[in-house]
Amino acid sequence: MKYSFKLLLQILCFSSIVISCIPKKENINNTKQKSVTKVKNIILLIGDGMGLSQVSASQYYHKNKSNFDRFPVIGLIKTSSASELITDSASSATAFASGIKTYNGALGVNTDTLAVKNIVEEISEIGISTGIISTSSVTHATPAAFYTHTKKRSMAEDIASQLVSSDIDFFAGGGSHYFNNRKDDRDLILELEENNFTINLDSLVTEPSTNSSKKQGYLLAPKGLPKMLEGRGTFLSDATELALDYLSANENGFFLMIEGAQIDWGGHDNDADYLISELIDFDQTIGAVLDFSELNKETLVIVTADHETGGFTLGQENGDYNKIKPVFSTTGHSATMVPVFTSGPHAELFGGIYENTAIYDKMKSLFFKK
Repeated sequence: MKYSFKLLLQILCFSSIVISCIPKKENINNTKQKSVTKVKNIILLIGDGMGLSQVSASQYYHKNKSNFDRFPVIGLIKTSSASELITDSASSATAFASGIKTYNGALGVNTDTLAVKNIVEEISEIGISTGIISTSSVTHATPAAFYTHTKKRSMAEDIASQLVSSDIDFFAGGGSHYFNNRKDDRDLILELEENNFTINLDSLVTEPSTNSSKKQGYLLAPKGLPKMLEGRGTFLSDATELALDYLSANENGFFLMIEGAQIDWGGHDNDADYLISELIDFDQTIGAVLDFSELNKETLVIVTADHETGGFTLGQENGDYNKIKPVFSTTGHSATMVPVFTSGPHAELFGGIYENTAIYDKMKSLFFKK
């Protein structure tokens, strides 16, 4: 008993010494928080229809090293909508833009078709600039979710009219048909110009006027832009650099959404060449964005997808494990989780597995973080 008491005293003394050598958790956290850069800018790149196999294709079919390799943090998101296990682009983009699950086909409205405020509207109130870019029409589901409130994604003319009065400062893509060839005979190009926009219907300008007080708009095709295989060229990366030059002039910061829309279209067509060419174009744009963020340390880059399209995978060809054969299992979307790649300040918040609505929650918390 006496022996046991001595042993107990020794254990207690040793324990108190060890505990006294451990810094308080509060101090560790405070030091870490002080060293973290505040997020000033967020660039959200959405590869429409891009699942893990599509990303894997960038490793095998890209002549250069894939820019996906440059991301330090990777997560996965669940994509189901409020109405279906398999989402569409409208519902998924609304989850990113407004932080809610809604029904397939809905843009910026909840399941009762009531408008829900989006992140563009919220951050514009604190002086942050905003932009959208797409290789589709700017009225298409993904870009539209960041400025419109419409019960059906097919209402393209209504969506276009809402862009005129939206908080968007920069846009580039296709869709001029819905602005100047309308059933109601409204000339939305003129209305945009009256609302302080400079509109270009022919090409991207080579030297942006970053000091201009005017907003910038580019509508370079009647509907969607041409495929990469049809000669679209470097539109996506050029428009991105143009937007970055323009938006970064705002000392308060900016939000930019960039969509590689036609990865999805290649998946719907079960056309591997179409899909892969669009994916490589998207990959190159990611590279331009990461280069920008490495020079601008207050910029967070997020790359994700609204859903996977085509049930795409990379199989072996005729039993030869040294030959890869792209394979599709559907012409529609699938329920598979999709990846999230992040780089920049607070990128660690985007690791793990979570719902697609959390993308909005995390972005908003960073923009409003004091």
